[in-house]
Amino acid sequence: MMNEVNLRSLTQEDWISVSRIYAEGIATGIATFETEVPSWSVWNEKYLKDCRLIVEINNKVVGFAVLSQVSKRKVYEGVAEVTVYVSELHRGKGIGKILLEGLISESEKIGFWTLQAGIFTENVASIALHKHSGFRVVGIREKIGQLKGVWHDNVLLERRSITIN
Repeated sequence: MMNEVNLRSLTQEDWISVSRIYAEGIATGIATFETEVPSWSVWNEKYLKDCRLIVEINNKVVGFAVLSQVSKRKVYEGVAEVTVYVSELHRGKGIGKILLEGLISESEKIGFWTLQAGIFTENVASIALHKHSGFRVVGIREKIGQLKGVWHDNVLLERRSITIN
């Protein structure tokens, strides 16, 4: 049986699946400084309403990608932070690439000129994914935060749009 892969906009009805995938990411200890999944209302406020994507395989959500605003200042209105999560069973199968490439495309359509990501140095797969999609390392944020009493560094990456000058 052939798997049907579908990239589409994330809706509130996807929250149960999205929250499960987010919980799997939290459990890795290298995806986020968050320690528990927030409510839909808290999560919904954190991320921009545009550029919310999911990938489904055979109508089952297996990953999501969203953007968050980096600043309320007008000069940074075209800059957003990328968040990409893939379910544990579907990691390493190209789902992250579909999500990130879709997010890049959608973000450029609405005027974002720079996307950035802060990724734990231990999250080698995510760093590689972002580099493959045109992000470049611009620095390391040393001991930027603690998780369960352990300091972690973040690799700061950014991607400048090639279509928005």
